[in-house]
This record gives sequence, C-alpha cells and structure tokens, in this order.
Amino acid sequence: MEEKKIGYLDRIKLMKFFNRGGFVFDFTIQGFNDFTSESIGIPLCQKYNLSRGKSLEAYIKEASLENSLKLLFDLLDYYEVSGLSRDLTYQCLNPSVVTDYEDCKSILDKLKQSTIIDKETKKLKEVFNSDYISSQINLMLKMQNENPTEAIGKAKELIESCCKTILEKEGYIIEKDWDMTRLVDEAFKLFGIMPKQISDDVKGAKSIKQVLGNLKAIAQGISELRNLYGSGHGKSSSFTGLEPRHASLAVGSSVTLVRFLWDSYEHYKHISNKG
Repeated sequence: MEEKKIGYLDRIKLMKFFNRGGFVFDFTIQGFNDFTSESIGIPLCQKYNLSRGKSLEAYIKEASLENSLKLLFDLLDYYEVSGLSRDLTYQCLNPSVVTDYEDCKSILDKLKQSTIIDKETKKLKEVFNSDYISSQINLMLKMQNENPTEAIGKAKELIESCCKTILEKEGYIIEKDWDMTRLVDEAFKLFGIMPKQISDDVKGAKSIKQVLGNLKAIAQGISELRNLYGSGHGKSSSFTGLEPRHASLAVGSSVTLVRFLWDSYEHYKHISNKG
C-alpha cells in the first residue's frame, strides 16, 4: 500500500505559513538544522542544500504523513512557545501570518484526526477479520471527500455491522425490524453498560451515565443524518448534500463508537471466561 502523504493543496496552504521567502520563523541555517535533527533526525538544509523554507518544503513533499506531522507540529510548538506568535514586530514584517497561522492549525488538526481514524480503522479491520467489513471501512474513508453522502451511509452501516457481529457471536437472533438504535441498545444491555444499568453507588456514576448516553446518541444522530442526507433513500431534485467536513464528523464518530463497542465486547468475554 502506498505511503500516505500530505496532499498538494494542503502543502501549499501550510507552506504559506512555514516558508516565508525561504525563511522559517527566526531560525538560522544552523539553528534549523539542529531543530530538525532533534525533531525527525534529519538536518534538512544539510540534506537538501536549499534554503530553510525550500528544504522544509522538499521534505514535506516526500515524507510520510506521520513524519511530516511530527515536524510541523514541533515547528508550531516552537512558534507558540518562542513568543513569535505574540511578537508584533514579526507580525508587521509578515502581515498575513495571523490568518495563515489559523489556517495552518486547522489543516494540521484535520490531518492529525485523519491519522487517528486511519489507525483506529486499521485496528477494526484486524479485530473483525471480515472482508466485507474491511471493504466497507475502506469505502467509507474514501468517500469522505469524494462522496460525503455515501460516506454517511457507510458510517451507519459500520455501526450496524459491528452490533450484528457481536450479537450473532453471542447467539442472538436479529429481528428484521431491529433498527440501528435497537442494535446498539442490545449490545449495551449485553455488556451491562446501559446508563440505567450503572449503579448510583459507583464513583462518578453521573458522569459515566452521561458519557454512555452520549455514545448511544452517536448512533441515533448518524441514523438521522443518514435518513436526511446519507445514501439509501431517494432524494428530490433540489437535494443538497452535506460537506466533506460533516461526513468526516459522521465517520469519526462511527469509528469511535464501534471501537468502544468492540473493546467492551472483548472486556465482556474476558470477564465471562473468568467467571
């Protein structure tokens, strides 16, 4: 599988902030070499024999997403900790730096979230060991930007597939009229983690019930999103779908819920086997 990297458009936007006429913040060439050596083990100016900004750009173009994020987040920390983010002289010399900084933060946070989701979905594909679910996960991730409507539908299907897999393993007969909310409820009941099943005597019971209630609400929310915007239902000619960021929210939320459900199932099996 091809190694994931930062995309072309994101690189352009990021370099607007980091590469300012060949300079990177207030680093000297030696200082930049020392910094990048500490961060990623490579003195970039020495490696590429280019300016600080161009060396950074060359590295981000060829490095893995994970390594790129490591260096860029370290540079962002330097910008904030060094005081440059509050230096009025620096801002006057670089008029767009404030808006470029906000854009940069937003892009890096989005990319970081995507790597978290990638790692979680990889774990899910391993634990389910199902070609069908693996293909559904891959399609869901691919569709986030290409077809948000389809991605929302796949996010719902992932939760349904997870619940059905767990319940069938435990001998449940899945009724045809069980919707996603019912499937999630049955899984929560199996694990003894329905909010009403948590004793008030448990430390932090109120907070635990609130978090569990919010997790259950993810299923309900995605189901409603799918009905309104997702795949699976005919739409009128005036239908306008949601944006990729909304699809990413649905996908990320479904992955969080499914990961929790599977971890809860693993814990349930462990306790049952000990008993």
